[in-house]
Amino acid sequence: PPIDGTDYELTIDADMQYFVQQQVQQAKDNSGAKEASAVVLDAKTGEILAMAQSDTANPNRDIGREVEDGRNIGNTPVSTPFEPGSVAKIITAAGAIEDGVTTPDEVITVPGSIHMSDVTVADAWQHGPEPFTTTGIFGKSSNVGTLMLADRLGPDRFAELLHDFGMGQSTGVELPGESAGLVPQRPQWSGGTFANLPIGQGMAMSLLQMAGVYQAIANDGVRIPPRIIKSTTTPDGTVVTAERPESVEVVSPETARTVRDMFQSVLQSDPTGRQSGTAAGDGIEGYQLTGKTGTAQKVDPDTGRYSNSKYHITFAGIAPADDPRFVIGIMLDEPVRGVHGQGGQSAGPLFSDIAAWALNRYNVPPAPREEGTLLLQP
Repeated sequence: PPIDGTDYELTIDADMQYFVQQQVQQAKDNSGAKEASAVVLDAKTGEILAMAQSDTANPNRDIGREVEDGRNIGNTPVSTPFEPGSVAKIITAAGAIEDGVTTPDEVITVPGSIHMSDVTVADAWQHGPEPFTTTGIFGKSSNVGTLMLADRLGPDRFAELLHDFGMGQSTGVELPGESAGLVPQRPQWSGGTFANLPIGQGMAMSLLQMAGVYQAIANDGVRIPPRIIKSTTTPDGTVVTAERPESVEVVSPETARTVRDMFQSVLQSDPTGRQSGTAAGDGIEGYQLTGKTGTAQKVDPDTGRYSNSKYHITFAGIAPADDPRFVIGIMLDEPVRGVHGQGGQSAGPLFSDIAAWALNRYNVPPAPREEGTLLLQP
């Protein structure tokens, strides 16, 4: 006689999944992006609470027809790696604070460009030598400042950090088609490699891996690989809780807390603009949020070089920053407008919309920042 199979209970919060799915589709439609996707993790356990992508196929319809209609039958957040851009700068920040090569308030004179080996890297905006705090280097997303700090760590230590944060390795989430991403092995690095990796170019990660980096910072420096299976129930009714994956201590709790505080500068608004971060205006009243914007040039398939018009726009963040509950990762593929249809191409507003919903649903009480404005530029 036929025997019942095993039942699986997922970590997914069905209401959150529904909301995030709607938001991702709206963001894709409003921004004119080719595709949009999002992941929400539980900050403390690494469990996946929601994972969505735009234009998903309807499993109740003929799959061949769905594909013809341009529907997405894959699982982009797990299977499709991309160059993350500046969201990956948090790895450099965490290493620099952990190793004591800088402090959040150190003032560094940052030139408009930097020459490393045979590569010259410039900031996204033109400027002469200008003072930034270490916090400001990340709040304003200076490529040059980030590379100056990475240089203090050195390539060997940086390669170690990439590994500790899970780059280039499968997460073990046990979903089909998972990509391990791509990080050049240390012996294969050329002169230009170390001018690219610290600013999130020259390597590829999945959205789930990207969220995993921020989960480590949210969880006081301990990275817990993401999971989607909570428990299984065997045919005889035995409930088996899924094994917790082995955790990896990446940085100390003090470093993680310092980095969470520093990266609140990204969402900071200042009327003069001087102390504003790259996602100013995307905060939520009464809550402390931390995160990082990213803009990564895509490789033009026709030329094999970085395109000046095609980008992956990313955001990864933690809510709340002071007592983390949620880690949210966002990726937009070639948006032409903002996620609400406005000018600019930031994924920050989508992060903010999802964070606000999650904080409300889980009744997380507000806790405004008491320490005052973070100093980005003296």
